[in-house]
Amino acid sequence: MRRLSDATLASLPASVGRPRYDRAAIRPGIVHLGLGAFHRAHQAVMTEAALNAGARDWGIVAASLRSAETRDALAPQDGLYTVATREDDREALQVVGALHGLHVAPEDPAALLRAMADPGIRIVSLTVTEKGYCHDPSSGSLDEAHGDVRHDLAHPGAPRSAPGILVEALRLRRAAGIPAFTVLCCDNLPANGETVRRVVTRLGALRDPALGAWIGGEVAFPPTMVDRIVPATTADDRARIAAALGAADAWPVVGEGFSQWVIEDHFPLGRPDWALAGAEFAADVAPYELMKLRMLNGAHSALAYLGYLAGHETVAEASNDPVFAHYLTLLWAEIAPSVPAPPGVSLGDHAARLLARFRNRALRHRTWQIAMDGSQKLPQRLLGPLLLALAEGRPSPCLILAVAGWMRYVIGTDEAGAAIDLRDPMLPALRAACGPGLHHPEEVARRLLGVAGIFGPDLAGHPTLPADLGNALALLVRDGARKALSRLGDPGGTARITGG
Repeated sequence: MRRLSDATLASLPASVGRPRYDRAAIRPGIVHLGLGAFHRAHQAVMTEAALNAGARDWGIVAASLRSAETRDALAPQDGLYTVATREDDREALQVVGALHGLHVAPEDPAALLRAMADPGIRIVSLTVTEKGYCHDPSSGSLDEAHGDVRHDLAHPGAPRSAPGILVEALRLRRAAGIPAFTVLCCDNLPANGETVRRVVTRLGALRDPALGAWIGGEVAFPPTMVDRIVPATTADDRARIAAALGAADAWPVVGEGFSQWVIEDHFPLGRPDWALAGAEFAADVAPYELMKLRMLNGAHSALAYLGYLAGHETVAEASNDPVFAHYLTLLWAEIAPSVPAPPGVSLGDHAARLLARFRNRALRHRTWQIAMDGSQKLPQRLLGPLLLALAEGRPSPCLILAVAGWMRYVIGTDEAGAAIDLRDPMLPALRAACGPGLHHPEEVARRLLGVAGIFGPDLAGHPTLPADLGNALALLVRDGARKALSRLGDPGGTARITGG
């Protein structure tokens, strides 16, 4: 079968969307770090709308920070790829042409830095996951002992980490008298703009106090909230999309119909007109960000650990299970008091929409995929609302079960006794804490609470939480996740979402 490329665009079926502009006339204005599925299904699609509307200087130069796999798939396709939007039995295809340069940072960091130092680049955006910022999740500060941070301080011209790449590119621009680009974090970090400002400014100051001060004073870090469910692409996705295109696409992406982007409009050197694709610009992004982190991401993580343990491979499988749907309703009721509703938003209606999105059977969003890197995700997704509930004296059995679900998961075997493929940057510390194993759940809970960088002293030293988590973990070990969840109360009773 022929390959998707500029040469085959014109022969695609009429039902397939495609670039409505001359790709050769596009100039890059954005460098994106983290060439993964989410960026290609979200920010690149919204940038494509601006290019289709006539913008010509907002092409995207994209870089993978680890693997060459995505570059190797897309380079023979001239950077083109397909976005498949799936809702139950409906699917729409769009070929996106916004990518105008592909880099693999470890292969040639100097080439990526040159691209970022180009005066035409006005925005550097990132989707590198929570662990990509080399920060302490419990405090939001730069982890100065992180191996990549130490490497980047010793070898600043060949940085490995996203913060190191940003700092060196900004240094090059400062030395050349080129204005600083805007740093646009699109990852699930609390107060993501301010968190990345803190991390990057601190790393810059460790290299040179004057550079750190310049970054702190000159670089814009607008906060954002991004929301679209984008599962990993499967072999079945590739085959189905190739048959519909009549051309092979080595790395299409699949996403739900829903897509939201809320951004603080602070771009000193300009930005694309993302509002054409539905992006929202708000003076205060924090309520949207907190709602997404806690209600969507928090529920996703709870469903991932508990659902995986119960044998549910995907979010859709788990959320279509009545026991898990009941649990989600109660969980959202516990989380909602920690979420100030954005203007015009009903948290009850929002929870109902989330459940409908989770139940979309066309998306095979694997619980295992969401469960990865839990040490980096837990603080902002589940521990924040749990700490507030404890401080206010509110019962929080669903949040406690979610955290205990993570603890049961990182012990490393599922309910059938099979080994779990654990992926976490803190895996050695987690394995050490889980040493006592399934026969001593209370001791495992106590030891995991003491892992520095995840829970913090307010939770680890709480007078009742260690015992509650130990009991919840023991319940999961004894009865399994589904049976443990089935013990929860009536969702129409006292646990009801209010506010908004």
